[in-house]
Order: sequence, then structure tokens, then C-alpha cells
Amino acid sequence: MIFIVVKFRVKPDWADRWLDLTRDFTEATRQEPGNLWFDWSRSVEDPDEFVLVEAFQDDAAEDHVNSAHFGQAMQDMPQALRETPEIISEKIDAEGWGRMGELTVS
Repeated sequence: MIFIVVKFRVKPDWADRWLDLTRDFTEATRQEPGNLWFDWSRSVEDPDEFVLVEAFQDDAAEDHVNSAHFGQAMQDMPQALRETPEIISEKIDAEGWGRMGELTVS
């Protein structure tokens, strides 16, 4: 799979509106064939930072980047950002989430 984590540092006046701004993009991406997950989190240390954790089957990431909703999001997002997002994008040998071995809940 392609595993991607992106940090978005938004302008303070956009922090409470960020998820609204990205809602259509998020919903459309979650409907793409080959999307495994597309989940937003807000930093507990910096309320102006959002982290996107996403994953795609190996052959689906290119279609995602070439989609109309991706292109629209790339046009919509900059107005709300303080800086260019940081990204980690790696192909990993996994098919999904696994159970944590160091902590077991029974």
C-alpha cells in the first residue's frame, strides 16, 4: 500500500473552518476505489495543525492525484495555509492496520 501522512499548518482564523473547507475533498477521496482510509486529526499541542493519515492500494494513488476533487482541493487549500504542508509518502508492505503487539486489551 501507499501510506501517506501530511501535516497542514493552517492560519489561526481558518483553524475552526479547516474541516469544512476540506469536507468535499475528504468525502470524495473516501469514495475512491482503492482508498483504504483518509483520516484527519487535530494536534493537541498546536490547534492550528492538522494531520492527515491516508492510505491507498498501490495502483490507486495515481488516480487520486489526478482526480478532479484533488485538483480542486489544491486550489482551495492554499488560502487557509501558513506554509507548504510537510509529507511522508511511502510504499509499505501491508494491507491494512494490524494489532499492537506491545499492548493487548482483553
